[in-house]
Amino acid sequence: MKRFKKILLYLFIGHLLYILICKWINPPITITQIVNLVQGHGLKRDYISYDEMASNIKLAVMASEDQLFPDHNGFDIKSIKKAMKYNDKHPNKVRGASTISQQTAKNVFLWQHGGFFRKGLEVYFTFMIELLWSKERILEAYLNVAEMGEGIFGVQAAARAYFKKDARNLTRKEAAMIAACLPNPKKYAVAPAGRYVLGRSSKIMQQMNNIEGDPDIAALLK
Repeated sequence: MKRFKKILLYLFIGHLLYILICKWINPPITITQIVNLVQGHGLKRDYISYDEMASNIKLAVMASEDQLFPDHNGFDIKSIKKAMKYNDKHPNKVRGASTISQQTAKNVFLWQHGGFFRKGLEVYFTFMIELLWSKERILEAYLNVAEMGEGIFGVQAAARAYFKKDARNLTRKEAAMIAACLPNPKKYAVAPAGRYVLGRSSKIMQQMNNIEGDPDIAALLK
């Protein structure tokens, strides 16, 4: 029993140190990236700093994924309740309500898919990064590790692969197209863009116009 308690203590200290390290340093590799390599999807990535990311891509992912990102504590309770009601009525069309914080926790520390066990860990890691990281760091990490195409991770790799430019130079439309693929980056191609990406990116640009005047959103775009 004592040995088990020691192991738990060492695990707790170890992961806490890793969370703190990732506050300033991007993860050397993630579980999702390892799985992509093993499955033959490849790995393209190029971590960049928050200042090297265009305000357009920051605005686009907030418009598409989490419009309350600056204001919540990691969880959008209203959206979670709506998703639960929808899923009860439509069991074959599951709708998620993950915030950018939750997606960052999953992408940096955990793995894709999984059941209640992974979800429980996701809640814990979301709470921890909201406690220990800034909103800017959470958004920066998300934009560096999120899968944005088959084997393509992070906005710099996506900008290079799709538009032959750096992430700092992404236009509003290009940023919206990248954000449009996030729900299923292996299915929805950015270039050449399919009907879904073109349609969703148009809606994302409308939402970008709607939220960019919000003071809390604007503060994260600087």
